[in-house]
Amino acid sequence: MTPSTPAAAVSRPAAPRRSARRRGRWGTAAPYLFVLPAVLLFAGFKLYPIAWSFLLSLHRTVGGTETFVGADNYLRLADDPLFWTALRNTGVILVVQVPLMLALATGLAVALDSTLLRGRPVFRLGFFLPMVTGLVAYGIVFSVLLNEEYGLVNWLLGLVGIDPVPWLTEGLWARISLGLALTWHYTGYNAVILLARLQTIPRELYDAAAVDGAGALGAFRHVTLPGLRPALLLTTVLSTIGTLQLFDEPYVLTGGGPDNATLTIGVYLYQNAFKYFDFGYASAVAYALTVLVGVLGMIQFRLLGEKS
Repeated sequence: MTPSTPAAAVSRPAAPRRSARRRGRWGTAAPYLFVLPAVLLFAGFKLYPIAWSFLLSLHRTVGGTETFVGADNYLRLADDPLFWTALRNTGVILVVQVPLMLALATGLAVALDSTLLRGRPVFRLGFFLPMVTGLVAYGIVFSVLLNEEYGLVNWLLGLVGIDPVPWLTEGLWARISLGLALTWHYTGYNAVILLARLQTIPRELYDAAAVDGAGALGAFRHVTLPGLRPALLLTTVLSTIGTLQLFDEPYVLTGGGPDNATLTIGVYLYQNAFKYFDFGYASAVAYALTVLVGVLGMIQFRLLGEKS
């Protein structure tokens, strides 16, 4: 048996310490390695296009040649009547359709949560199904249903003696048709979010309200609505952002017509980019839309978020 030297006896405990330090370094770096693919994808597909779009907004494309114009594209927005038309149309949809849809979604969520309703899972599935329908597909279906000459809706109205309605060819009716399509598609989605929140409200609160003499309307006002406030804030912000970015439905249903009656900011942005190939101006429109979304989101959080 060979006796161990003093140097060997000293060096043996060092190996576990180096191993521990190595494991410590890898342990510290491991979270960064796991998130690195997501960070690279985010940088490549989000940050880079955002930065490049801002650079484009400072240029004007003429004949495939980009010329630096500074803030001219942003100044051009102020004198562009089509931009203001698109902004006004989007604002009308936001002010009229979104509150109507959220009111319907709230009533629908309360109904789907009621124990008086039999077959609740079937109804919940039925009202959520429009959400899984493709945007282009349901837009085409609505354009066929609302066709003035051959549509099913006008055929049914004709059975009761009502003249054909120019659903998609007259300005006011085109806006109404767009609102109907959006309400049909998104009401069930918002109702599911509100229903999920509704089911977290303690039943004891309703029992206490009943003991205090509150009827169904009083319980809805003093228990249901305050309990739904966080979900209402979420659905309001999501619906606002979705409406400001509205593109698929007006593009498929009316193409922004008739006479720009349903031209939204999203459609106008698309037309400038891929119809007129003015990518610089389209980028300026996109950044104006981004600022608008940010401002409205902050206002909504300030008004509703403090009470939630």
